[in-house]
Amino acid sequence: MNFRTGLAAASALALLTACKTCPAPSAPQVETRTKVVDTACNWTKPIYLDKTDVLSDATAREVLAHNRAGAKVCGWKPLAGH
Repeated sequence: MNFRTGLAAASALALLTACKTCPAPSAPQVETRTKVVDTACNWTKPIYLDKTDVLSDATAREVLAHNRAGAKVCGWKPLAGH
């Protein structure tokens, strides 16, 4: 056996030994994450009233609650001059 043959045999032996000691490939783990996106500010708007609108007390409270919630959550600003 000459030097090249011995080197090739040693290299092949090293490769086979390395493959034998490598861990078997495991199946990939799938990670699922849920992301909630609140789009309410995209489709809701403040309720504007006119002086001629006639509302019950309950309706007026609901409109006020809606507008206050929108101001807090969506950053609605009052109209200028109102």
